[in-house]
Amino acid sequence: MREFSLPALYEVPTDGNLTDLIRRNAAQHPDVAVMGRKVAGVWTDVTARQFLAEVRAAAKGLIASGVRPGDRVGLMSRTRYEWVLLDFAIWSAGAVTVPVYETSSAEQLQWILGDSGAVAVLVESDAHAAAVDSVRDRLPELCNVWQIERDGVGELVAAGAEIDDATVDERSASAKADDPATIVYTSGTTGRPKGCVLTHRSFFAECGNAVERLKPLFRTGECSVLLFLPAAHVFGRLVEVAAVMAPIKLGCVPDIKQLTDELASFKPTLILGVPRVFEKVYNGARAKAQADGKGAIFDKAAHTAIAYSRALSAPSGPSTALRLKHKVFDLLVYRKLRAVLGGRGEYAISGGAPLGERLGHFFRGIGFTVLEGYGLTESCAATAFNPWDRQKIGTVGQPLPGSTVRIADDGEVLLHGDQLFQGYWNNEPATAEALADGWFHTGDIGTLDEDGYLTITGRKKEILVTAGGKNVAPAVIEDRIRGHALVAECMVVGDGRPFVGALITLDEEFLGRWAAEHGKPEGATAASLREDPELLAEVQKAVDDGNAAVSKAESVRKFRVLPSQFTEEAGHITPSLKLKRNVVAKDFADEIESIYRG
Repeated sequence: MREFSLPALYEVPTDGNLTDLIRRNAAQHPDVAVMGRKVAGVWTDVTARQFLAEVRAAAKGLIASGVRPGDRVGLMSRTRYEWVLLDFAIWSAGAVTVPVYETSSAEQLQWILGDSGAVAVLVESDAHAAAVDSVRDRLPELCNVWQIERDGVGELVAAGAEIDDATVDERSASAKADDPATIVYTSGTTGRPKGCVLTHRSFFAECGNAVERLKPLFRTGECSVLLFLPAAHVFGRLVEVAAVMAPIKLGCVPDIKQLTDELASFKPTLILGVPRVFEKVYNGARAKAQADGKGAIFDKAAHTAIAYSRALSAPSGPSTALRLKHKVFDLLVYRKLRAVLGGRGEYAISGGAPLGERLGHFFRGIGFTVLEGYGLTESCAATAFNPWDRQKIGTVGQPLPGSTVRIADDGEVLLHGDQLFQGYWNNEPATAEALADGWFHTGDIGTLDEDGYLTITGRKKEILVTAGGKNVAPAVIEDRIRGHALVAECMVVGDGRPFVGALITLDEEFLGRWAAEHGKPEGATAASLREDPELLAEVQKAVDDGNAAVSKAESVRKFRVLPSQFTEEAGHITPSLKLKRNVVAKDFADEIESIYRG
């Protein structure tokens, strides 16, 4: 058994809560822009003083409408300015925020609002309001519904016109550090989602220590971050609270399809994303270079960037020849890639899934370092991350300062620290199992090196055992195969089977480009090309690359290209893009059988 811990860099206030941050900001940095808000298509600054006033006004409406201290209030919306405003307004009313993914079905919405006992819900759109209405007869505790796109914030402000500031201040001070701040429901890869109770202490410990350890990335008045992750996900909430804690300017993007344009206009210094975002940046740049007849130059530039980054980790550093080549490609290629990411940023933080060494070295090599981290909803997002000044690419970094990571005898990653959740709402058996012996049992398998850097190798419940008795952790090979521009998703199969196989879906965006470049019929789809020899040969390259990372017994022998992508609507993936393996295996049982037939 191995464990590693780091001393805390931030002291959690015992008698405070997260609303203290916005009052502190208004007092210490009244005219500093803490939010960026899109108004008539133009980014407009919101100062710390203005943000506090808007939060207070909305909180007054909640109080006037009957929301009491400790009440749960649902929040269902895309990532937008109003999300952050209302989150802090709920806290300022002394209540507890219950986020709901904006893509959730009426049944999921009913479960989350019903299980949490929400007395009110704030939704974004007509579709969300209709979903609430369709299940309202099964939600006896739900009293109020406000809709953002129908001036729900304005309704709150009007409703609270008679409430004075002293009442809001009293409510804001009602919650203490160990009181619940939010109940975040897990994505539910198996069974019903469980509500993770995260306290104000959880966020203070998480964000306070992260901001202190990554101080150069959180300089007040200089740095900014663009949030495009779902705010309902705990990673998105980490971004929100950390930006307010620093404080640095926070902008929100509701539609990730507009991300490139928003990066160019907002120009953040820091980006937080998932590996798929960084994969798309790389693959998009490579595809554009190939279309412009500059594919060979791009590939040489990428190879140089990776070699340069690897050399940075060596005692002797990059050679003179490599430095010169790197400088040339910086002029030709790298600065253009940095411009796509906004032009001002030097760092990004990646979580949610493994990034992979290739992409990690590529981005550091072009002058945009992606710091990989690791966490779960139960750990209030990042429980480990790579420090800005001591990065080890290929690992998810060291423990959050003030916390401990332990590797159990069976390889499971165990966690201890103030950032951990209080338990699962209304589910004592699950809480007792997850927090056995005072340690949170993550279900992930990992290793710790001598410097305390954690590497995640898979999930306990996802370990496959082939008919030959070989244990296979799917994550390693799946992540490598997914790195190919044509591949959207990959799910390894083979439990109880004679060898390892894989189901592969195609990225629709890059499939169109590939088809045009290879003379395929206009409008060709995954369904029409899934048996095409040229396409299968290209996918085989991705599989070969994945196989290079594992032993022969763990390698994919056969694969099937599926006619469509895995979707949240079909129940194949969660809102945070995790595979629901049992659902995929059931829906594509015939495809899996075809891998082993004959």
